[in-house]
Amino acid sequence: MKPTPFHLLLCAALGPLLLAAPGWSAWPAWRGPFQNGGAPETGLVESWTPGGPGQVWKAAFTGRSTPVVLDGRVFVTGRVGRDVTEQERIAAFDAATGELLWEDRFNVFHTTIPFNRVGWASPAADPRTGRIYVHGVQGLLRCYTRDGELLWERSLTEEFGRISGYGGRVQTPVVAGGLVIVNFLSSGWGAHGVPRDRYFAFDGETGEVVWVSAPGGRPLDTTYSTPVVAEIGGERLVVAGNADGSVYAMRLGTGEKLWGFRLSRRGLNAAVVVGGDRVYASHGEENVDGSTMGRVVCIDGRGRGDVTGTHELWRYDALCGYASPALSDGVLYAIDNSGNLHALDADSGRRRWHRNLGTVGRGSPVVADGKLYATTVNGRFHILRPGETDGELLDSDQVLAPDGGPAEIFGSPAVAHGRVYFTTDEGLYCLGDGPAAEEGRARPAPQTAEGPAGEAVGLQLVPAESTVEPGGSVRFEARLVDAMGRVTGAAEGGTWSAEGLAGTLSDGVFTADAGPDHGGAVNLSAGGFTAGARVRVLTRGSWSLDFGAAGAVEDRPVPGHWIGSAGGKFLLRRVEGEDLLHKPFARRGLQRSNVYLGPADLSGYTIQASMMGDRHRRNLPDMGLVAQRYTLDLMGNHQQLQVRSWASDLRMAASVPFEWESGVWYTMKMRVDLESEGAVVRGKVWRREAPEPAAWTIEAPDPLPNRQGAPGLYGHSAAEIYYDDVVLRIDD
Repeated sequence: MKPTPFHLLLCAALGPLLLAAPGWSAWPAWRGPFQNGGAPETGLVESWTPGGPGQVWKAAFTGRSTPVVLDGRVFVTGRVGRDVTEQERIAAFDAATGELLWEDRFNVFHTTIPFNRVGWASPAADPRTGRIYVHGVQGLLRCYTRDGELLWERSLTEEFGRISGYGGRVQTPVVAGGLVIVNFLSSGWGAHGVPRDRYFAFDGETGEVVWVSAPGGRPLDTTYSTPVVAEIGGERLVVAGNADGSVYAMRLGTGEKLWGFRLSRRGLNAAVVVGGDRVYASHGEENVDGSTMGRVVCIDGRGRGDVTGTHELWRYDALCGYASPALSDGVLYAIDNSGNLHALDADSGRRRWHRNLGTVGRGSPVVADGKLYATTVNGRFHILRPGETDGELLDSDQVLAPDGGPAEIFGSPAVAHGRVYFTTDEGLYCLGDGPAAEEGRARPAPQTAEGPAGEAVGLQLVPAESTVEPGGSVRFEARLVDAMGRVTGAAEGGTWSAEGLAGTLSDGVFTADAGPDHGGAVNLSAGGFTAGARVRVLTRGSWSLDFGAAGAVEDRPVPGHWIGSAGGKFLLRRVEGEDLLHKPFARRGLQRSNVYLGPADLSGYTIQASMMGDRHRRNLPDMGLVAQRYTLDLMGNHQQLQVRSWASDLRMAASVPFEWESGVWYTMKMRVDLESEGAVVRGKVWRREAPEPAAWTIEAPDPLPNRQGAPGLYGHSAAEIYYDDVVLRIDD
């Protein structure tokens, strides 16, 4: 059966809203108002010249993301600054004039993503509230008003163990049903210490965690497939490519996995597209059957369980690994890694036509007003008119950098107000012919399902992740949700239980004992459903650890509430009668990692620890401390002491020579002093048996300081590392 064309699906779902809409004025998500690369705009440009006809305005901006457009404003993320002032940036421009309305700049830390790849994830906008959501390369998930007021933020790295690769394509959030959903590789605490590609749903208003889902298996890459929310088979589902090479569908209200489809032997980067009950997915790695590299598939999205093979409707082999397809009027448009555009019949997968656009394809195509807009990395912007057997090239222009070379384009176009917007590394462009379309409230697919709530299909226990001080309390809200992700009401009664927590649980309120830091879970069975929530109990005051209470058994797990320590990266070990924290030599995989020991919003503290590094052949390890998003690193092979915040860029880094020996214990101390014009990061190192020196060994100023951050330990285990006597003191 041939799938219903896009415009008929749209009219059937949104007919009353379309009649009431004064004008299409939004591109609120990376792939547009319907998350499929299309929009019912009219009067769009079909040719232009950089700096000439068809260019409405150009704004000074540097970035790789796709803009979002909402209520007459263009929001875009990118990078800004030079040397010590390099930062990530979110900016809002007037959609009609290109005037800069506001911007916010924030630091990069705890990542190896280089400066030229900062600001790659696109913002997401909520048309109901006007809120803007940004996921930065350092792991900050931030919520702004349309006027630039920061409402809340979560530190995904320090709170949930987010893992970022060197590649820089950080995952773009998606907004639906009052939730902000973002996925990322994580190695957090407790049961979440096992590395997985997890999906986190945050309350869009408060930033509370509503649910966490880990539908896949062992991650094969750091990937960046953006989730899509769509109605399939009478349910609202979150559908996304995963780092384990599969596509998964989860319930919007609870994150419960409904089905999975194995597609690739590596992780998936391109976002899926949904049309009716069909899911279109693509990748550019080795196929699971080993026959070829790369594939586009059409999946029956109504499946349950493992639908591999049995629910595949068609396949088309091509290396479409980065760009997400666009779906319009029964045709799927996919750009492969070499810049070739493939027009496929959405019903059968038959190729109608294809055309070469360039040499490297990364940005995803957009279809609107009977035209297709596509970019290539070398600054080319193409406009085509798709036909039955060919795509007529209407225009192809190249954006140039000031040095005369091609400007880079990694993002996709955005369409709104009768205009086309796109980002390059040398400017933000607005293209159009004639006057802009009338502005009005956007009428995209509803962010919250319309109509009365239906029968409950699941249970939320909110907050699903929380942190409380010893002696403090957290109150949980139990909500029943229907198949469309709507809250049907509060769950009454039920059976509450706590696991691994020291404290009392009464009527949905957990109160922690005044004992040591730890973590555990609260569970509820109600209305025929079960749900769980995780709680960490963390001291905000001074504390110390000597690891002596762990016992004498070798290679014991570290405290379960630490972030990033699981998976054998850190262990407790008895060495010559002494209980120590041990970072083993890593023969395979990553040797570098942080473990975070306290709250992400802590400031005004000093952290100190003793540590010793062994030698492996000619290599010494690197080892050190973490405070307020800075690292104090005793570097073995370099025989120096370094302070830094951003490992790959060294924005404010300072180093001093420091000779040290393997097999010798040293004590390290670190403090960040906030001052009127920035901060000074101070560190000192001395042999453990010697008295503490009065002077600091290193002092590094930062005019753009990190004002808070979790305390922790750092290690690059090119050889064995041992830690002991970790002390945190809150400064007066």
